[in-house]
Amino acid sequence: MANPLLLLLSQSRYRRRRGRLPVPVPYETPTSDAIFVMLRRLRKPLVVLVMILVGASVGLSQIPGTDGSRLTLFESFYFMTYTAATIGYGEIVQLSTAQRMWTTLAIYVTVLGWAYAIGTALTLLQDPTVRDAFATHRFARHVRGLREEFIIVVGYGKTGRQVVLGLDAHGRRVVVVDEDENAINRLETESLFADVPGLSADGGMPGVLGLAGLGSPLCAGVLALTNDDDTNLAVVMAASLLRDEVPVIARAHHRVTAERMRAFDTGAVIEPSDKFGSYLMLAMQRPATYELVTTLMADERPTTTLVPHIPTDGRWVVAGEGPFTDEVCRDLRAAGLEVDVVDPRRDHPDVSGAVGFIAGSDTDTVNVALAEQARDDNPDLFVAVRQHSYAYRALLEAMQVDAVYCASDLMANEVLGRMVTPLLWEFVEYAIQQDEAWASGLNRRLRACWGDQAPMRRAFTLDRSGAPAAVRWMQHSPLTVGDLGKHPEDRDSPLGAVVLMIIRSNERIFAPEDEVALKRNDRLLVAGTRRALDEQCQILDYDSVVEYVSTGRSVPDGWLWRRLTRSRGRSDAHTESLRRR
Repeated sequence: MANPLLLLLSQSRYRRRRGRLPVPVPYETPTSDAIFVMLRRLRKPLVVLVMILVGASVGLSQIPGTDGSRLTLFESFYFMTYTAATIGYGEIVQLSTAQRMWTTLAIYVTVLGWAYAIGTALTLLQDPTVRDAFATHRFARHVRGLREEFIIVVGYGKTGRQVVLGLDAHGRRVVVVDEDENAINRLETESLFADVPGLSADGGMPGVLGLAGLGSPLCAGVLALTNDDDTNLAVVMAASLLRDEVPVIARAHHRVTAERMRAFDTGAVIEPSDKFGSYLMLAMQRPATYELVTTLMADERPTTTLVPHIPTDGRWVVAGEGPFTDEVCRDLRAAGLEVDVVDPRRDHPDVSGAVGFIAGSDTDTVNVALAEQARDDNPDLFVAVRQHSYAYRALLEAMQVDAVYCASDLMANEVLGRMVTPLLWEFVEYAIQQDEAWASGLNRRLRACWGDQAPMRRAFTLDRSGAPAAVRWMQHSPLTVGDLGKHPEDRDSPLGAVVLMIIRSNERIFAPEDEVALKRNDRLLVAGTRRALDEQCQILDYDSVVEYVSTGRSVPDGWLWRRLTRSRGRSDAHTESLRRR
């Protein structure tokens, strides 16, 4: 007999050589089928009804009629069936007084049996187990009925709600899992374009993720956005080990949890507290790069930004505790700044001589009060406030604080940027690594296109389905980046759209110049106003428009006019040749 320990060790070596073994995604089914649960709970009332019907039928068959004859057992059963069901076709024979008395007694007993059964059924419909079973079956049927790619969102809190609304607005299908039943109930009242299946369950369980569609080939991503690091870590482990080709974006509140998540080759791990400190340092040390990044990522123009003057030398005071305070202080000290940490529950922050103040407690009211006190004590102070609830956003806008940290907003913006337009996030990561001169030049170029308007982003491929006219034109004539930035009605006017990136095989061309020639199957990331992007579609779809922006020739668009123009051109050429002869 082989040694089990040696078998285990050999299997471990096999896994190390061959990689992870393929394991099917488990599918969590309810503890029992919904119909089976109903039948099991209704077993006693149904038995009572059957016994009443059988007893009434047998008893009626034993009582003689007016002529001394007795009904057969089947006739008695038939009579009691339509009588107990309150249908009442009428007497099949002339009943005797004894038979009528027995029938009257059977009717009253049957009514009591029906009342017992109906009451049990109504009570059963309110039972949490039965309701969960039916809800699980509806959810699974809805997920199986999806015929387009979808994204699994685990956690429907403030961040999850923003992400779901954003994905739905961009036409992406979503499946939601949250342990809080109230959150799933709120999902049904949201103004969404598409029906979003939701399930109240622990999203960290592999079986629940399988029920949500993790094993489906249409699953395009998993988002772990709960407020519990353990649940988010469980989602990362399940999705990464069972479907490593599916991208996973997870939220982490602590640095240790983030490191554990990254060990599973997660698509992205976002620490909101660390991100705020990073963006603060970026705005402080490289304002042009920060302006470029925030302009491209924001769906609407922010009312409060970090672009105004941020002190780069002096003492900072941070009032708060927990991971947020630790991460912010670590970033400030890494920049060579002096940082004093104050407990907001015990001490009044001393901001005399300080250049910056961050109110980072766990309560919005305390943060607003701390910011107002600090501004009164030092009017020249740079003030940043941590926001938890949207209910106090109006107060922060009225105070005109210099920066607002909202974890849900920061998370939602980055998640939507990664999921809706992955090319945009790739460009952002590249832009952060460039110097200020590069960012300043691109900022001037972008402002010249759309001014202070909020840009939209669009990604497309130069192929027959995405750009049919452009592909036909490139077969015989060049098409440049600058041609896509010309207005389809006046090529001398800028369109208000900028090509940010070109992906050509394994090559990336960031912020290409106007002279760069485009090729078939190039993937493009374009930013511009909504109207400019809509007008740019004419260049991609209409042969006459792409020829006009490339050469300046205005040609007819219809087939008949093109034929007539071509014939007229050949006739003019023939006349000109005869004249020359």
